Amino acid sequence: QVQLVESGGGLVQAGASLRLSCAASGSTFSGYTMAWFRQVPGKEREFVGSINWTYSSTYYADSVKGRFTISRDNAKNTVYLQMNSLKPEDTAVYYCAARFGGSYHDQKQYYYWGQGTQVTVSS
Repeated sequence: QVQLVESGGGLVQAGASLRLSCAASGSTFSGYTMAWFRQVPGKEREFVGSINWTYSSTYYADSVKGRFTISRDNAKNTVYLQMNSLKPEDTAVYYCAARFGGSYHDQKQYYYWGQGTQVTVSS
């Protein structure tokens, strides 16, 4: 069974950087898309970006393009979200998600989810 465990969240000031990790287990993940979503209270989960496990192709939401970078380490079965130039509006719970196949922005297309990690950016 696929399990995803996020880590690396915390409280930082605007302009700082933070790196989130998503440790994946329970599958080889070849052919999977690994994605990051974020959610603030009262709103739906928002697509942040994704990476294809096999080809490392990436997609990003316009709101984070140029500031966030997704990468993966096959040996560690881990996906990373490097967040630079953080803004207060980036404050959210960040979730790692996985699905077999291509990338979608719709959270309903993802089968597996981590428990989330809180990122708070102060102004």
